[in-house]
This record gives sequence, structure tokens and C-alpha cells, in this order.
Amino acid sequence: MVKWTKKAAPAERSEREPELSAYQRAMRNRLLAAPVVPAPEPWRSVALVPVGGLLGIGFASHPDSGHDLVMVVSHDGHGLFDAVTGEKLARDRDPDPEDSTPDAAADLSCPGLGPITGSRVRIAGLFGGGLHTTTADGWALEVVTPAWPNDRVLLSSDGGLPHAGPHGERWWHIFHSYYSELRAFGFSPSGRTIAVATSSDISLWTRGTDSGRSGGAEA
Repeated sequence: MVKWTKKAAPAERSEREPELSAYQRAMRNRLLAAPVVPAPEPWRSVALVPVGGLLGIGFASHPDSGHDLVMVVSHDGHGLFDAVTGEKLARDRDPDPEDSTPDAAADLSCPGLGPITGSRVRIAGLFGGGLHTTTADGWALEVVTPAWPNDRVLLSSDGGLPHAGPHGERWWHIFHSYYSELRAFGFSPSGRTIAVATSSDISLWTRGTDSGRSGGAEA
């Protein structure tokens, strides 16, 4: 016999969000006041690559040069970039429908292309997943949103928030996603590359020894 019980009354909902504390307001104001600045040495900007309809990104390693590679998945197909030079190494505008987006795979991966054909790359972005947010030698990345919905990416060497020191000394606001939706951000597994992807582009920084530079090319 099913025993019916009295339905509990719905929990009362507060009509007002709690106000920020003085400490929270001060932190928010510090984040709002921090302008976008170049990443500090040894980091250097490599490329800003337009990618319409970007869905996600993932990292791989070049089998010959050892350079970090960034795979980009978008509505227009797959692309592969050298993270040290910004060079586009491969492009597939018509991938197999079963592998065109990472959500078809349990590990959110897509097949590699170009020099990494035959492997699979895990993709972080619209469908989930994530990239490294710290390196073994103390660098960290984090996203803050003091003025929702615009995300800001912070690079730091002080252990992360609350960043007690002045902006530009041990923490840096390196990217402001005010024009597109942030898709993914993080370090490569080697710790030598930073990638920030939005729905419309990808930005890359490197601290590799190769001095080659590129302004990027449309994917």
C-alpha cells in the first residue's frame, strides 16, 4: 500500500540578494579598476586568431618539433595551430559528422588532424571539459566576472585570489571577454602555452624558446 504524506510547503525565497560586504566591494572595485595589460615576461603574445562559431579547444604536442599545438573546433570544422608561432598547420572544413563536435565522445574528444592524425584530442568549451589552470612552477589562471556577463582572465604568480598586491606586480588582467562569450581558458600540459578561447576567436601566449612571431591567420 502506498502511504501518502503531506506535501511540504515550498521554501520561502528571499526577495533581495544579500548585499556585498565591505571586503567584497573593495575586491570587486580592484578587479574593475585593473586594465588589460600584456602578460609579463617570460610570456609573449603569439596570435589572435578569428574563429567564427568557436565551440572549444584542446592541446596536443607536435611529434617532430615538440611544440605545443592547439586544436580548434568550430561550426565551420576543425583547425590546428602551432602555439609557438601561431601558424595554421591543418584545416578540415568537413569532418565526419560523428566526430565533428566533442559531445559525441564520452571523453569529449575529436580526432586529430595534420601532424597528429591518428590521435584524439580532448576538447574543452561549450560542451564541458576543462584545461589546466596552474603550472608546476607557480603560474595560475582564473576567471573573474566583476561586471557580469563580461569575463576577465587573470594570470598570476601569487597563488590566486584575493591578490593582495598591486595589479601588474604579481597578478595581471590579460584578457577581457566583453565582446564574445568565453568558451575555455588554460595552460597546455607542458605549461608553456596559455590559450583563451571565445565564441569568435582564440588568443595565444607562449614562453617557449622559439622567437618566431605571427599575427595569426583566419581559421
